[in-house]
Amino acid sequence: MAPASTGAVHRLGPLDEIPVGEARTYAVGDAQIAVFRLRGDVLRAIDAVCPHAGGPLADGQADAEVVICPLHSHVFNLATGESSSGAPPIGCHPVRLAADGRIELTL
Repeated sequence: MAPASTGAVHRLGPLDEIPVGEARTYAVGDAQIAVFRLRGDVLRAIDAVCPHAGGPLADGQADAEVVICPLHSHVFNLATGESSSGAPPIGCHPVRLAADGRIELTL
């Protein structure tokens, strides 16, 4: 699980760094956060590491609702962090696109 939220806003980088349908992992303080860019420039931010075996979730297959861990196929809901495959839940974090086109994460 991610560290407790401080409510701090972190500017991560331009949206254009993440192709539609893909994700990128960012180091934010002590946390590793995966940001997914979905169709319509919808963003989702989750803990980047699978709690089961440490798989890199940004490298998993994702659609509009879930990501599948590339190591052992655990499935996580991108909006809630809940797993439908028995793994512990992951943290989800508020993320938005700022007016200047940069990604802002609240953690």
